[in-house]
Amino acid sequence: MFMAKWGLNDSRAGLFSLVQFSGSFIGVLASSALISAKGFKPAITLGITLLGLGFALLNAPTFVLALAASCLYGLGYGFATPGTNLWVGESYGTRRASALSVMNLAWGAGAISSSPLAMLAMRTSHVSLLLNFGNPPQEENASSGEAKEEMAGTGAAILLGTLFFVYVGTEVGTSYWAPTHAQRATAWASNAWALAPMFFFAGLLGGRGAAAAILLHWKEVTVAFGGLLLAATGETIFLAGHSPVTLFGGAFLAGLGLASIFPILIAWLSKWYGTRARKVGGVMFALAALGSALMPPLVGVVSRYSESLRIGLLVPLAGCVAMLTVIGLLRPGTRG
Repeated sequence: MFMAKWGLNDSRAGLFSLVQFSGSFIGVLASSALISAKGFKPAITLGITLLGLGFALLNAPTFVLALAASCLYGLGYGFATPGTNLWVGESYGTRRASALSVMNLAWGAGAISSSPLAMLAMRTSHVSLLLNFGNPPQEENASSGEAKEEMAGTGAAILLGTLFFVYVGTEVGTSYWAPTHAQRATAWASNAWALAPMFFFAGLLGGRGAAAAILLHWKEVTVAFGGLLLAATGETIFLAGHSPVTLFGGAFLAGLGLASIFPILIAWLSKWYGTRARKVGGVMFALAALGSALMPPLVGVVSRYSESLRIGLLVPLAGCVAMLTVIGLLRPGTRG
C-alpha cells in the first residue's frame, strides 16, 4: 500500500522494517530501566500507548511521517513485549512455562484474529476494562535469593542471551524466507506457495497450545531438547523439499518444534534471576530483537553467494543445532 501511495522501490520500502526494529531495540533497552524502577504497569501501558499512536499515525500524508509512525510502533512493541512476558514469568511460580505458552498462544491467536476484532471494535465502540497489575508473589526469601545468585551468574546470562538471540533469529529467518523458498523449490499451478508461512505459524501456535499442558508434567529441559530436535527435522525436510507436501509439512514441523522454546527461555529467566529478571530481561529481549533483525539478512547473504536459497536455509538449521549445544552447556536441570 505504501509502495503504491508514494511510488517506493524495494530499497526504500525496506526502510519501514529497519526503522521499526530499530525502534523496538531502543524500546527494549529503555523498558528494562523503567520496569526496574517502576514495575511492569508503566512499561506495558506506555508500550500500548505508543503502539496505538504509531498505528494511528501510519496513515500519514508523507513518507517521512509514516516512517516516524513506524518507529513509534516499534518503540511501543519494545516496551510492551518484555513487560508482559516478565510479568507472567514472575506471577505463575512453578507453572510459569505453561502460563507463558498460553500467553504466547494468545499472542498468535490475536495476530490471526486482529482484522475481524478491529472490525467488531469499530462497530461496538467498546473498550474493555484495564487489567489489574498487582505485585507478583515473592517466592524467595533472602537465603533463596543468595542461592539464586549462584544459579544464575554471568556465564549463565551469556548462554541464555545466546539462546534468545539465536531462537528469535531462527524463527524469523524461517518464516521470512518460507514463501520464497517454496515458490522456487517446485512448479506451482497457482500461487499456493504463499501459504508456506501459514503452515509454519500453524505449527508454532498448535505447539504452544500443546506445550501449555505438556510443561505441567514434563521437565522444561526435556521439552526444549525434544522440540529442537523436531524443529531441526522440520527445517531439513523443508529446505530439501521438492513438493507441496514436503515443503508445507516441513514448515509445519519446524514451527511445531520451535513452539515451546521461547516460553521456556522466559521461564528460565524468571526462575533463575527472580526480580533481577526485570533488569537482565532488557538485555535478553534486546538480543532477541537483534536476532530477528540479523538472521533473515544472513540467510539472504549466504543464498546470494552460494547462489542457492537451500544453502541459505542451512542458517536456521544451524541455529537449531547451536541451541541444542548451548542448552547442553547451560545444564538447566542443575539450576532448579
